[in-house]
Amino acid sequence: MTGQREKLHEDTRFRILRLLEENPELSQRDLAREVGISTGSVNYLLKALTDKGLVKLGNFKAAEDKRRYAYLLTPKGVAEKAAITQRFLARKMAEFEALKEEIAALKAEIDPK
Repeated sequence: MTGQREKLHEDTRFRILRLLEENPELSQRDLAREVGISTGSVNYLLKALTDKGLVKLGNFKAAEDKRRYAYLLTPKGVAEKAAITQRFLARKMAEFEALKEEIAALKAEIDPK
């Protein structure tokens, strides 16, 4: 994977892990809508997260349709989410600093005092 594509993939995993930690009973369709990817992509990522031991399936207790699942973060999943959160925050802070510099440069072009 290219560096940019790898960052996007990690950002998507971060967002899915974060959403599942907040609400493990979200459907794949809801996750797809929240993250902005296809339901098939969510299915693929959930399978990968499950295979890595980061997420486990539980029964969705309140569902009339007992085929619905809750996606629960495992302790390993919580630790991975924390690590991804640190990397995500570092990237976003760097992007923020670069954006502030670009804004300052643009302002200087418009109003060179």
